Amino acid sequence: MKDWWKAVFPKGREVVKITDANGYPVSISFGEKGTGKPLFLIHGIGGWSYNWRYNIDTLAKHFRVICFDAKGYGFSDKPLYREKNDHQIIEFKRIISALCDRPAIVVAESLGGLISLAVAQDYPELISDLIVINVPIFPEGLPHWGMSLLSQIPLDLLQVVDLGRITTLFAPLVKEVLAIERRSVLFDPTNFTEEDAYWMSYPYIEFPGTLTKAAEDIQIAVKEMQRNQNYQPNLISKIQKNLAIIKCPTLVLWGEQDSWFSYKQGEKLSKLLPGSQLKIIPNCNHDASSGSPDAVNTAVLEFLGVKKLSKFS
Repeated sequence: MKDWWKAVFPKGREVVKITDANGYPVSISFGEKGTGKPLFLIHGIGGWSYNWRYNIDTLAKHFRVICFDAKGYGFSDKPLYREKNDHQIIEFKRIISALCDRPAIVVAESLGGLISLAVAQDYPELISDLIVINVPIFPEGLPHWGMSLLSQIPLDLLQVVDLGRITTLFAPLVKEVLAIERRSVLFDPTNFTEEDAYWMSYPYIEFPGTLTKAAEDIQIAVKEMQRNQNYQPNLISKIQKNLAIIKCPTLVLWGEQDSWFSYKQGEKLSKLLPGSQLKIIPNCNHDASSGSPDAVNTAVLEFLGVKKLSKFS
């Protein structure tokens, strides 16, 4: 199979070193394409830069597009130590600061969107424009059986599975399970190809630690939701309460058929974000970036003031 990074980005896969939320140096994999104002594409939980495969070329015609794999995902480092509940917020801030010296546009999906809302609150100088897609801002529970399963397995046990390369031994099964999961969040499941299955499962099969880090973030999310429901201090309620302080132009995109989080949550979120715009995408499930890429690309470019959008790529 071809090197996806080399096929998509002029310089292929690049690496930037940051200090993570625990104070340790980590390597973050990224790719960039295009010139002009920086535009970051932020994936959701369990994903990596490949999630944006249908958006990169179109957006790179107008902006300097930067895709990175969050720590623990894709081709980035997967340290063995346990994470702080706000680690992704801190690390995203440091990645932006390391890769550009001016306020950036941020396009973020699912959990990436929640993290980006927090960054816009805590570090407003970093983000000029914000587009969030299908954000778990008002979660009532985990939306998927696979997440529920991973939330209950001890991380030490998952680490044994990871480091023992058990996922490699059962590579066909891992690929099939992930394919079933990804197809379940597409409006048209037939759009998910064998190549997609190969690349979406690749980090879980080839890079020990990926499964553990994904499970750890899920378990962090569960604890935050439990604290929120028990009216204890938590990141979710903090982000909710501080939505009104976000001043950058913001677009809320939501799939009308999102099976994880209802578009009604998008309507609620938009009302709480002063001056934000809301666009509901028809015939679109939770995985909007790859399931409805033309609609996402059009909405993003229109919001950012790019005209004549009839054809992309």
